[in-house]
Amino acid sequence: MPAQPDLPKAAPELLDSMLTRKFGPEVQNYFAGSPLNRLSFLRTDHAFLAAALTHPSTAFVAVDDLAPAARDAENLAYVGHADLSAVIGENPLAKTEAETIAAYNSKVSSPLILFLGLNDKRHEGFEYKAYKGVPYFAVDITPKGSNEEAAKGVIETLKAKNMIFLQGRSAMTLNAADAAIFAQARALLDWNARNPFCSGCGQPTLSVHAGTKRVCPTADLAPGAAARGPCATRGVVSNLSFPRTDPTVIMAVISHDGTKVLLGRQKRWPTDWYSTLAGFCEPAESVEEAVRREVWEESGVKVGRVVVHSSQPWPYPANLMIGAIGQAVRGGRGLIWSMIRSWSRRSGLIWRR
Repeated sequence: MPAQPDLPKAAPELLDSMLTRKFGPEVQNYFAGSPLNRLSFLRTDHAFLAAALTHPSTAFVAVDDLAPAARDAENLAYVGHADLSAVIGENPLAKTEAETIAAYNSKVSSPLILFLGLNDKRHEGFEYKAYKGVPYFAVDITPKGSNEEAAKGVIETLKAKNMIFLQGRSAMTLNAADAAIFAQARALLDWNARNPFCSGCGQPTLSVHAGTKRVCPTADLAPGAAARGPCATRGVVSNLSFPRTDPTVIMAVISHDGTKVLLGRQKRWPTDWYSTLAGFCEPAESVEEAVRREVWEESGVKVGRVVVHSSQPWPYPANLMIGAIGQAVRGGRGLIWSMIRSWSRRSGLIWRR
């Protein structure tokens, strides 16, 4: 089994401050700590995107069915524009959003290209107005649609260069910086793949804003395409058009006397495999309330005080894990519901079922 990767290091500006001295250092978790400046306000600047896409210094993450190209288990394989040109085609980011929508043709597969950000700690290479650095993009090279054969050719070429594709959660062996970059790419690629149709009207949608927005075009230029009806998402800011992130609590619950930690397991898990409890936040529910509810529903244990510890992006598929510590109330053990409950002694991890 590969060694557990290191966690990202906190930026220098996070190390010494009044808040750090009062509350302690900020916790950086795996999949966080990206070295990229996302420059989200430039996702609508087609001149910037078009120039960045074709710049010689630009780094691309090639992703086949959510599996990134890598040099080995710890390092992504960043490739150049020429390696992916068969899929990218003529610069698709040179058009404005309005031009892209007006040219929509459901029979022609548009390459899904994500602008991930600019590594502005590296000042050589690309420059646009006040911004300097190395641009990073992710490109979906999954063989499908009218790009299927081109994508297959790109994949074979990359494999011939001894690149591998990290399947499933094997990407969790990546070094901290690459893991954060891949997390952003995976979450956005997955969101685009899961939302090919408009949640407002059910018609096919189109990716814009360098992969961070989906729009419902007014017309389809494909021969024989039916007329598209009205849609409430057009011309307005709608949460149906942008990626979602699902807040999820994951909590270490200590016993009332502070000597044990509550762990759970599913029956299908291997022997002696335990986990802290976790669950989704519900609408109109605070993090603290979600912790108390989830712990009680899953274990029957009543929790009192809850303190937020840290957070972690989790791109499987699009969660924000909110780590918390809770303390069981005196006499708060109730019925055991859907999970087997265990109290683990803090020293030595001695199980008591």
